[in-house]
Amino acid sequence: MSPALRDAVRRLEVLTGTAVPDVADGHARWELYRAALASDAARPALLAAVESENDAALASGVVGEALERLPRTDRETWVQALDPSVRAFSARRAQELGTLEDLRSGAGVREFGPELVDGWSDWLQLRIAAEVSDPSVLRALAGSGRTKRIRRAASEALG
Repeated sequence: MSPALRDAVRRLEVLTGTAVPDVADGHARWELYRAALASDAARPALLAAVESENDAALASGVVGEALERLPRTDRETWVQALDPSVRAFSARRAQELGTLEDLRSGAGVREFGPELVDGWSDWLQLRIAAEVSDPSVLRALAGSGRTKRIRRAASEALG
């Protein structure tokens, strides 16, 4: 374990009031990271831990959990903190969250066709069906959603 990770873990323990009995135990670090996710004050130390984390999958899980809690402008910093071998999933999720936020606010794309819907993951399609009220978006999903569940959710949201 690197000294940087050990230091980041110690700072998180202080900030969260959560003790890690064995710093080398990834499961124990995950519990600490989850506690830190709930604290805005711990966010800088949590990012330092992600940057220093020797378990790339663990770091990716933390970033995945953090993305929805982060301001849009901070997401890329967190994605770039990951090892390149595990960065793709979080990069896509950050982009998808931006799309979801745009569609929720009405600032999204105005032309909704099957080709646009096809580029959205199942996760994004389901979230859009549940959280976006724009009828043109919901109609596109109701007609071209990837699964029956997505098409049904969009149809039900249309009323």
